Amino acid sequence: MGALEIVQIPVLSDNYVYLLHDAASGATAVVDPAVAEPVQAALAERGWTLTHILNTHHHNDHVGGNLALKQATGCTPGCKIVGNRADAARLPGLDVGVGEGDSVTVGGATAQVLEVSGHTVGHIAYWFPESKALFCGDTLFALGCGRMFEGDPDTFWTSLSKLRALPDDTQVFCAHEYTLANFRFAAALDPDNPALQARGVAIRDLRERGTPTVPSVLADEKATNPFLRADDAALAGRLGLAGRPASEVFAEIRRRKDSF
Repeated sequence: MGALEIVQIPVLSDNYVYLLHDAASGATAVVDPAVAEPVQAALAERGWTLTHILNTHHHNDHVGGNLALKQATGCTPGCKIVGNRADAARLPGLDVGVGEGDSVTVGGATAQVLEVSGHTVGHIAYWFPESKALFCGDTLFALGCGRMFEGDPDTFWTSLSKLRALPDDTQVFCAHEYTLANFRFAAALDPDNPALQARGVAIRDLRERGTPTVPSVLADEKATNPFLRADDAALAGRLGLAGRPASEVFAEIRRRKDSF
């Protein structure tokens, strides 16, 4: 089976929506459609028919286009809205409820569902191993992570650790273009990290050319994203938290980012 064709659609001020197309079957999914119109335009341009809507969490800039897409001309009666069954009341039009350990099939491609609460309770991610693609919503960003609106540090750190355990060559398709701002914070927190400084040069170049910094590669996140390094002894020591639990270090990093 071939890898999914992935189309990145920038919407609103800094969101990314993704189309996932399986050429062999014609199945097409959209991940976290904030709004419907740009998705419909991208589908029409390619002659694709929407079969799945995959939601990671309930925020309106991830589910705002659900119902319009389901009802739109060209969206087949079989188009299914998929999301966390535990958060069904907050996911408009949910048809298929899933949870940790379940799988979602888009044509010949199968995603593993990962429970990654922290940004919100009930946040999930979709990992397509054959396509080496992770759709993680707002749990993990390039050089960052989402704000801790509903979760707690222990839960959020557990979620990030789960994502960090995926293969190094996993492409991280997060939902926002926050990378340059995240780099500025990471560089202030961890100024002696050469991998981070090199990545900063590349990020600035991409943004100057108007090119997305997303997707990133998980190996780079492991080396440079402070939120994935809360169990790094050197980083903990720099924060005055040597020997403290990783979740406590994570909470301090998150606190500093919130006021940066």
